[in-house]
Amino acid sequence: MQFLDFEKPIADLYEQLEKLKENGQKSGVDVSATVKEYEQKIETTRNDLYSHLTSWQKVQLSRHPDRPYTLAYIEKMCTNFVELHGDRNVKDDKAMVGGFAELDGETVMFIGQQKGINTKMRQIRNFGMANPEGYRKALRLMKLAEKFNKPIITLIDTPGAFPGLEAEERGQGEAIARNLFEMVKLRVPVICVIIGEGASGGALGIGIGDRVFMLENSWYTVISPENCSTILWRTWNFKEKAAEELKLTSDHMSKFGLVDGVIKEPLGGAHVNPDEAAALLKASLKQTLAELKKIDPDTRIEQRIDKFSNMGFFEER
Repeated sequence: MQFLDFEKPIADLYEQLEKLKENGQKSGVDVSATVKEYEQKIETTRNDLYSHLTSWQKVQLSRHPDRPYTLAYIEKMCTNFVELHGDRNVKDDKAMVGGFAELDGETVMFIGQQKGINTKMRQIRNFGMANPEGYRKALRLMKLAEKFNKPIITLIDTPGAFPGLEAEERGQGEAIARNLFEMVKLRVPVICVIIGEGASGGALGIGIGDRVFMLENSWYTVISPENCSTILWRTWNFKEKAAEELKLTSDHMSKFGLVDGVIKEPLGGAHVNPDEAAALLKASLKQTLAELKKIDPDTRIEQRIDKFSNMGFFEER
């Protein structure tokens, strides 16, 4: 198990528990009662620790290397997933994945960013930062789903769209803007879920839907805390303060009305029990799909436009 820096009290208890079990095996002494005490202590410590997480700690959880990504959720929630590739223009962007799958017998189009599960795959997946062709592939798949009248579910997990020169040359901004324009008019139900990092236009490029949810330990904002700190203080050293000021957690987003709900995670984060995390997400998706299918497409589009048009606070002077 990999522990984050703020999880050191839990890590220490686990280390002591492993040593106890090892000594018990070597000596042949029954240590089951002591093991139960340690397990209870770990549970209590975890409850205390996770009952008052800071914004930065939630950012750290969203980036945990063992946290499930888009393909892991699809695998655990669905059957018969058929991945579709390419934007029919430049190439197949490995940072953006998508395809049809069956969610308890219902065909759904899944689209999402994929970061990669090890160093090599993270490089291939470009750490979940899609190029313009990734957003154009996503739009192609959305239009395909609309053609066959299938709901769309997007799973968002990206530190942002790829900021490289070649991405700008191929029209990164236009590709994201086109997705916003087209997604708001889709005649099929669209559900968006931030499952990890939701940064800037990279997240928003597949983030326009009838319902937008966040997993409990995810974040959603215009810029990462590190980059915000760099701009304001010329150093990354104030990233914790930046995270607090950005109000980027699921609690903040729900309070501001920028997302429609928060999906609970297992205690300790989705990486602690990916099966339970997937089950909680699946239950929410099924319930929401059932609600959206009862609404007329024209009404859905009108509600979608109103939903995003009414976001934000401003004053006229």
